[in-house]
Order: sequence, then structure tokens, then C-alpha cells
Amino acid sequence: MARKVLFLLNEYIATQALLGDAFAEQGFDVDTFAVVPAAKAGNPAGPVDFPDPAGYDVIVPLGATWPVYDQALRDTWVGTEMQMMRDAADAGIALLGVCFGGQLLAQAFGGTVARGPRPEIGWCDVATDRPDIVPGGPWFQWHFDRWTLPPGATEIARSPHASQAFVLGRALALQFHPEVNADLLNIWLAADQHGDVAGVGLTHEDILARTTALADDAATRIRGLVHGFLTRVAGHSRPS
Repeated sequence: MARKVLFLLNEYIATQALLGDAFAEQGFDVDTFAVVPAAKAGNPAGPVDFPDPAGYDVIVPLGATWPVYDQALRDTWVGTEMQMMRDAADAGIALLGVCFGGQLLAQAFGGTVARGPRPEIGWCDVATDRPDIVPGGPWFQWHFDRWTLPPGATEIARSPHASQAFVLGRALALQFHPEVNADLLNIWLAADQHGDVAGVGLTHEDILARTTALADDAATRIRGLVHGFLTRVAGHSRPS
């Protein structure tokens, strides 16, 4: 029986992109669930009926532009999604959180999330203690918040401004965006209405050019990351 991964699209423009490809290469069937679809982007708070996690081997909560500590969201679907993560962990389902999704894992398991001292946007160097799980090098970032570690978690990667990855049981949280390719980035840049990129002294052209230049290297490292997560954290080996 094929293994199954569920990507939670916490915002409609934050899709699985390269992560979906990497999981498919590892033999997974890929499902997605739109938590906040385009029609609700202007008013994201509200109840959400999430899928049953029991049907999946891995669940991947993805990014979003809203803070995970927004009270209106915590009182509605963010609170429900955090409980889903706890229930999934209790059932032995592996979790991989990406940016907002990583912060959601931190918050769900007893850590905190708050505004950081400065945003990280663009390709930033990440130092890693476990290159067999998180390969070192530049990874794409677009975030304003940062977490504190949940009890029992082990930080395995960091930048000068924020924790970048932690492991807790069969969960791996990432602050960066391994999934980004030029197509996804173009969608995000088109939505950059508040000048986030200009605010850190870059242009859209700068970031796109770096993304294109790093495309092959990033594709290799994301395959290593997914393989490392599956074998070192989730405990999955690829069926022969």
C-alpha cells in the first residue's frame, strides 16, 4: 500500500511546490487540503472541518501570512489545527511544519511564537547540527515571527536571527521554506503589497535571480531534507 502525505494549505498561495515533488519521488501519494481558500483570504478566521489525520502517514502544515498567535485565528481554525497536530502525534503520525506550519507545531506543543527582532526575507544561510536531516546552506525565508522551543524539543538548525529547525518526537519544524521555486515565488512577489522585500533592502528581481541561480542546488538539498526527515525523524524507509 502506498504511503500518503497530506499538505495543509493554510493560505491558498502557500502550496507544496517542490516538497510535493520530493515526497512523490519517495513513493508517497500526495493529498492537499485548503484550510483558508482564496475566497476567505480577506477574513481568514472561522471554523474549519479538517480531514481525519488517521488516513495519513505524514502531515505537513504549510505557510501563511498571518501570525499563529492571532487570537481570532487561535479561537477558530488555528486552535483546531493545533489539536489535530497533537492528535496526529499521539497516533504516531509524522509531522513536518514549514514556516507558519513550523511555528504552529511550536505553539501546539508548548513553545511560544512572537514577533522577532527583524524579518528574514530572501535566501539566508542556515547553520545545521544535523546535515543528515537539514542540509546546510542558503534556504529561502519570508517571516517576521520566531518560536521558542517546546519542552523536549531539540534545535538542530539556526540563523543569527531565529531558530530554524527543531525535532520533537516524530515531528520536524522548519522556519524556512524549502518548497520555494521560481513559479511559487512569483505568486508571492505579486502579493507583496506591503513592500516586505523592499523593506529588507532587496528587489523582486534580486530574489528571483538568486532563486534561479540556486534552483539546482536547492532541488538537491530538498531531496536530502525529505529523505532525512523520513528516515531520521519519521522512521520511514522507502519500500523496495
